[in-house]
Amino acid sequence: MNKSHGSLFIVSAPSGAGKTSLIKALIESDRNLSLSISHTTRAPRLGEVDGREYHFIPTDEFKRMLSNHDFLEHAEVYGNCYGTSRSWVNAAISSGNDILFEIDCQGAKQIKKIFPEAIGIFILPPSIDALAARLKNRAQDDAAVIQKRLAAAREEINHINEFDYIVINHRFDDALDELVCIIRATRLRKQRQLAAHLELIAQLS
Repeated sequence: MNKSHGSLFIVSAPSGAGKTSLIKALIESDRNLSLSISHTTRAPRLGEVDGREYHFIPTDEFKRMLSNHDFLEHAEVYGNCYGTSRSWVNAAISSGNDILFEIDCQGAKQIKKIFPEAIGIFILPPSIDALAARLKNRAQDDAAVIQKRLAAAREEINHINEFDYIVINHRFDDALDELVCIIRATRLRKQRQLAAHLELIAQLS
């Protein structure tokens, strides 16, 4: 069997839609799918491990990588820089590995410019009331911050037409099953199957 190139999956969602929990369960259920790990200039938080949550690097190194065009996408958030290594992604998919990006719409657009074949998946909450309830149940933010997050969520949802699939996270298990179906269907696409089973197809034809 010949080795085919891996696929790229982009998952975006407004804060509170359950994206992170779904992705964690998806990665744990699929050993052939890896989560892209970004580089960042911010300091590790308690419990975070270099190479697991992020690649923690000094600002000078981030700037060097940026000047060498080694980021597929990058952004500055609250004074800290974040970016996805182009060389790491190229090496991963060339080896046949599937990579998943947990990223906002801005980053998704940057990746799509370089890899237009990347599969975009947008996760929605079942309603705006459910989204507000989830944000409140976190018990991390006050009412003013929650309202800002809801406004930001509406802005993110305005980009929904830029994605290939929409998954509504009403019931967690159903949403996870739908994500699994998208991954499996992508792996069965004609070009990937032709590359992976070239010898078999030649024998049969």
